[in-house]
Amino acid sequence: MNNVLSFSGGKDSTAMVHQMLERGEPIHSLLFFDTGWEFPEMYDHLTLVEEKTGLKIIRLISKKSFDHWMYHQRVIAKDGPMKGEVVHIGYGWPHPSRRWCTREKVQALDIYHNTVPDLVKCVGYAADELHRCKPGIRYPLIEYGMTEADCLQYCKDLGYTWGGLYDIFPRVSCWCCPLQKIETLRKLRQYRPVLW
Repeated sequence: MNNVLSFSGGKDSTAMVHQMLERGEPIHSLLFFDTGWEFPEMYDHLTLVEEKTGLKIIRLISKKSFDHWMYHQRVIAKDGPMKGEVVHIGYGWPHPSRRWCTREKVQALDIYHNTVPDLVKCVGYAADELHRCKPGIRYPLIEYGMTEADCLQYCKDLGYTWGGLYDIFPRVSCWCCPLQKIETLRKLRQYRPVLW
């Protein structure tokens, strides 16, 4: 079986990689979907993970940049009186009910997954995230009983710092994620005004 890990670069997926290696589990590949909207510190983290594990991270990208999807994509009506006509330009800011950003990520992962025989999709959900699980996916951290707090401490013990991101933010994926709490966006404005 080929364990293919979805790797966000955060505390949980980083802990998953190291835990699997420590337990002697084979890893076929690490897949990182680069939105272009990552914290700059994340790219340094990816390099450090490669150095510490000896694994090469496969970086997937969307067929068009996220800036293109947000600002320039011609959106054509699929039905109604304007069917076939451009109704607006750009998908606009992602939000929970229209997560076009997630769609792009899933499509890129699926394309890669289809090239791997005997695929086992591995996702780094922690033991306190059981509500997020879906059938047909393996969750090694849940198997190992590691919580989110366990994962963060484990990664810190391994020498990971993310350039201090976890000292400020609860999540370190896309800095503009539409699923963030307002408080996190306030921190973004305060601590990363350029990104804001």
